[in-house]
Amino acid sequence: MMKENRFLSFLIITIIYILATVVGVLVWHFLPFAYWLNLLLADVTATIFVFIFSCIFRNASVYDPYWSVQPPVILTLFALGQELTLAKLLLLGAVWIWGIRLTGNWAYTFKNLSSQDWRYTQYEKKAGKWYPFINLTGIHLVPTLIVYGCILPAVIVMRSDVEGNIGSVLFFLCSVGAVLLEFLSDKEMHQFRRMKTGSFIRIGLWKYSRHPNYLGEICMWWTIGLSACCVLPFRWYFLAGALANTILFLTVSIPLADGKQSFKPGFEEYKSETRMLLPLARSANGSDDDLS
Repeated sequence: MMKENRFLSFLIITIIYILATVVGVLVWHFLPFAYWLNLLLADVTATIFVFIFSCIFRNASVYDPYWSVQPPVILTLFALGQELTLAKLLLLGAVWIWGIRLTGNWAYTFKNLSSQDWRYTQYEKKAGKWYPFINLTGIHLVPTLIVYGCILPAVIVMRSDVEGNIGSVLFFLCSVGAVLLEFLSDKEMHQFRRMKTGSFIRIGLWKYSRHPNYLGEICMWWTIGLSACCVLPFRWYFLAGALANTILFLTVSIPLADGKQSFKPGFEEYKSETRMLLPLARSANGSDDDLS
């Protein structure tokens, strides 16, 4: 009964994440390595802490908020005691706007601890006895490592003596645009699910794109990486996290989502009329590159 109570489930998740943050901070504080390596090990330790509770509650969705809670917390902790220049304030603001929006969307769709993301249930059925390993690595650690790579450029900026420039402002605005794209996409999807009209959503941004929400998430981390590159030039490795994030969506998230939809009648026609990401009309013969 406790797992089915929404309020208690929220409370449990909140306590887990507070404790995970404390564990991560302690690990970071006592490790003797470079700050980026301390952060990596602390991040992994906090993830394993959350994983333990995913196992206790037999629900891998305990990890779901980690994706959006981790970056604002990390960046804020590294901003403490620093002189907050324009570059740092804009990065911090962009990540917080993104984090609040995405965490809010998670909270809106969260039912309780008895409800698990359909993808994890699918993994569990297919993996069998290997599921605990898949759960730890694929569901927990891989996303943590990717988001670590995405947020690391902003962390490095926080620890550097840099001022803002036109690129900082430009990419902050692009970040806000990416968040707005995600917000509108999710709002339209929630409306579609309430109305239950048809098999496929064909309103707003979804009229021409099958995954406009994923496009917003992809764009968000490219803007953070590029913003960091503007104030610390020639560090193109800053974009590694954004690239890994893009690959994750293109090779895992999007194929899984399309695969689930493919069992519905009319999917091939729907697919021929929509792009994978860009909410732009396809040509009449449907010959546009689907990677767009």
